[in-house]
Amino acid sequence: MVDDQPSSAAAIRIVIADDHPAVCQGLKLLLEPEGVVVCDQADGRDKALDQVKAHRPDLVLVDLSLGDDNGIDLVGDLQNLAVPALVYSMHEDAHYVKAALAAGAKGYVTKREVHRMLVQAIGEITAGRRFVSPRAALALADQVEMKSTDTDMPDLSGQEKNVYRLLGSGEGTSQIARTMKISARTVESYYSRILVKLELETMRDLRRHAIDHYRKPLR
Repeated sequence: MVDDQPSSAAAIRIVIADDHPAVCQGLKLLLEPEGVVVCDQADGRDKALDQVKAHRPDLVLVDLSLGDDNGIDLVGDLQNLAVPALVYSMHEDAHYVKAALAAGAKGYVTKREVHRMLVQAIGEITAGRRFVSPRAALALADQVEMKSTDTDMPDLSGQEKNVYRLLGSGEGTSQIARTMKISARTVESYYSRILVKLELETMRDLRRHAIDHYRKPLR
């Protein structure tokens, strides 16, 4: 439903693309006292694009899950229309953040952030800047650290790196077996291979090496 209430010249006008009506209503109640006017809301890609063309908002708030539609595709559409997109999603994995930014999103805020973070992001993006919330930024940083750790161990296979990483995060043999869906005996065989490749002697040495390596700060 279109909001027909008059807004001040300084108000930021947005469209919300989210297929949960309660979320849209809650966002409207939170944002409008902050000077953000919700022009309309859409539960799918086509409807969102129709509303954007009708209202020409300053920004579109996009959820990545839009029923049968993909929010990433909508972000790409908005990029083509030169309308800024801010992703507001429950997904905190780095690949979602990277995909959204690669598609043209000007910002990414996770739904577990406090609402003031969302208000700040809207303000930053409509001012021509980019914004990535702390949780989303942490996911990206963790992925970079993981890749850095992996590149320091070129001789380990993919499965060996997984065992090494889980060992470094504090998991025991049975936990690693459950996580990787393999037997404890297979995990132990990976231990033996890793010990040889890293030129270590005992499991105690391997565990200490994995913990130190996995938790080391970025250089």
